[in-house]
Amino acid sequence: MSPESVNFKSSKTELNLGLFSIPQSVILQAGTVSVLTLVLAEKATREALIAVGQASEELFRGERLPILDFPASKKAD
Repeated sequence: MSPESVNFKSSKTELNLGLFSIPQSVILQAGTVSVLTLVLAEKATREALIAVGQASEELFRGERLPILDFPASKKAD
């Protein structure tokens, strides 16, 4: 087998599914796009959760709560 035929066979590797075949480059591209999409989604989710956490902190901060008037307690002398 000559080196040219080996290179030709390795460059034509495909996933054979019977009726049609999918080249490895298409599978690699689809995998790369999906991984990049997941990384971007993770970053957006992380930033959104941080923003929600900060907003809930502000909601429960003591400065924002109303001052409650408690009735004076009667002391039994």
